[in-house]
Amino acid sequence: MSATETKVRNVVEPIITNLNYKLYDVIYEKEGSDNYLRIVIDNDEGISINDCENVNNAIKDILDEEDIIKNQYMLEVSSPGLERRIRNDEHLEQALNKEIEVRTFKSGVITGTLVKYDDKTVTVQNETENVIDKKNISKMKTVYNWED
Repeated sequence: MSATETKVRNVVEPIITNLNYKLYDVIYEKEGSDNYLRIVIDNDEGISINDCENVNNAIKDILDEEDIIKNQYMLEVSSPGLERRIRNDEHLEQALNKEIEVRTFKSGVITGTLVKYDDKTVTVQNETENVIDKKNISKMKTVYNWED
């Protein structure tokens, strides 16, 4: 998580918690010429468009007041979705024993069950056990089984 994402998290997480949601992730990224601040929320009942609107309305003014991000950006509030992006150990913990997809810088894509992780590696089981160095991972996400 970048320093900007951490600062935003520290500002918005108490507000989001007070609204009875969980802050799943904060993502600040550039796409083309645009900057996006993505606030990803969750709760046990799922997230609706109204939930996203409520959180957006609750945090937009404080983000402007705190002026953490100097560049112009677009604020998006969303749910993590069915195929959740995995960016930290908390996300890995939630994904244990679930099917995930790991994109690496060198080996391509490895899909299988997340069986364990530690500070340096992620272990994915498919036909074989794949121990992947976290430094070699470009992206990870859970995989939703559309046949269930």
